[in-house]
Amino acid sequence: MTRLSVVIVAKNEAANIVDCVRSCQFADEVIVVDSGSTDGTPELARAEGARVTVTPDWPGYGPQNNRGIALATGDWFFSLDADERISPALAAEIRAAIADSRFNGFRVPRSSMYCGRFMKHGGWTPDYTWRLARRGMARFTEHYLHAHLQVQGATGTLKQPIIHYSFRDLESVLEKLNRYSSANARDMTAAGRSGSLGRAVTHGLWAFIRTYVLQLGFLDGRWGFMLAVSNAEGTYYRYLKLWLLQGRESGR
Repeated sequence: MTRLSVVIVAKNEAANIVDCVRSCQFADEVIVVDSGSTDGTPELARAEGARVTVTPDWPGYGPQNNRGIALATGDWFFSLDADERISPALAAEIRAAIADSRFNGFRVPRSSMYCGRFMKHGGWTPDYTWRLARRGMARFTEHYLHAHLQVQGATGTLKQPIIHYSFRDLESVLEKLNRYSSANARDMTAAGRSGSLGRAVTHGLWAFIRTYVLQLGFLDGRWGFMLAVSNAEGTYYRYLKLWLLQGRESGR
């Protein structure tokens, strides 16, 4: 029988890790790579049957996922975040997919929550992401934040979504907006991108228009407007932080 490993990277995810690991019980092994939690995340994961490795550092999302993949023993692996869940329907589809040897990897749709509501538009559904691959045929890019899985060879698409409890309330939106914009600015600096106040403003405005108008965010009503504003703010701060970071590095 084809063996499957689920790899979860986590830090201070006590509120999420139990339900996350439980949703993966259909797999042959669950690996949690913890980067120094202080809230008992490793112990909670072990109590649910996960194999836990604690690392002394956080090299970034891509490198940390690659560490987990290196620990996997399955023929296939599925990368999952602690705030995500695999539904029984998706679990069954994954099992059927890995029995099909024509493909080396699959992209998976994702259904994400914003302030307690799962969004239907604004680019958040189906929000395809590469997560399932044959071990030895895929690795994550080295990006600090928005790393993605690169698969060699033929690929397919699953239909059942990952359930993503991304932003349960406004407090989590604001906290992640600040943290993610800083990490994005770091990745953009490494990629040689340049920032300015003008770019921050124009990219922020475009993010709002894209989310609310072009991606039909207005069909989600008030929540769609709120999401578009959040996307605009995140983009604005990303470019603003990039500009300020480059100014500090150049001594301006």
